[in-house]
Amino acid sequence: MKRSDFPRLGFGVGLRRPHYAEILESRPPLDWFEVISENFMVAGGRPLEVVDSVRAHYPLVMHGVSLSIGTTDPLNRTYLRDLRDLATRIEPVWISDHLCWTGVGGRNLHDLLTLPHTEEAVLHTAGRIRQVQDFLGRRLLIENVSSYMTYAHSRLTEWEFLAAVADEADCGILLDINNIFVNAFNHRFDARRYIDAMPVERVVQFHLAGHADHGTYLLDTHDHPVRPEVWELYEYALRRLGAVSTLIEWDDHIPEFAVLAATAAEARDREARTLAANRDTASALGGTSHS
Repeated sequence: MKRSDFPRLGFGVGLRRPHYAEILESRPPLDWFEVISENFMVAGGRPLEVVDSVRAHYPLVMHGVSLSIGTTDPLNRTYLRDLRDLATRIEPVWISDHLCWTGVGGRNLHDLLTLPHTEEAVLHTAGRIRQVQDFLGRRLLIENVSSYMTYAHSRLTEWEFLAAVADEADCGILLDINNIFVNAFNHRFDARRYIDAMPVERVVQFHLAGHADHGTYLLDTHDHPVRPEVWELYEYALRRLGAVSTLIEWDDHIPEFAVLAATAAEARDREARTLAANRDTASALGGTSHS
């Protein structure tokens, strides 16, 4: 795949219940919205009415939290049919989920759990992604997750694992900049090495979010503003990977909609400044830059 297989959406925010009325009434000047797939995989009612109304005016992307693509349990065909039915209804620009497992033996642990970074896990997970892509009739984006443990059997770095899975499955990457920063702190690696290792043509979307600082570790909470260090890492990713559709996530202690819109506007401004500086530098050196 190539990044150009997907349209560039610009800057958006997550569609969350406290903001439904304001979004429907005022139609704020945002480029797009991301919906949590499972919140709308229902037979009817207010959620579907809202998403249909928003879809009439904005592009939508579906972002799932329950695919559990890395588990050893069989793929949940009922879940996949419901996911496909929702996609048929709202026609998302793309569908994403997490590179993780959420349970085993039919038991849901209600968390996005990291996988062992091994060649065997690459083949297992990529094979399941290919099955899901065939079922849905479209490519997925897979997202890197935050983590607080490592496996003794891991032989690959996290960034090697993510890139290898995406290559083997021929899928896209949703690169969560905050999660990279959190993991770099928790596991003591250089976040820039992670971004440097990403295959440019597979990175279709960025996530930006906040985290909680507990001193000895960082916790991905999505309930804080984007921290200055994450903004700096975002600018580094822009210099390395170019312009990528960017989404602001805020899932708890959700502020007024204006705060999310202002954060999306800041991302837009930072992208413009960063890429302009890139072009100026490339021009001075007689080369080219990503845009």
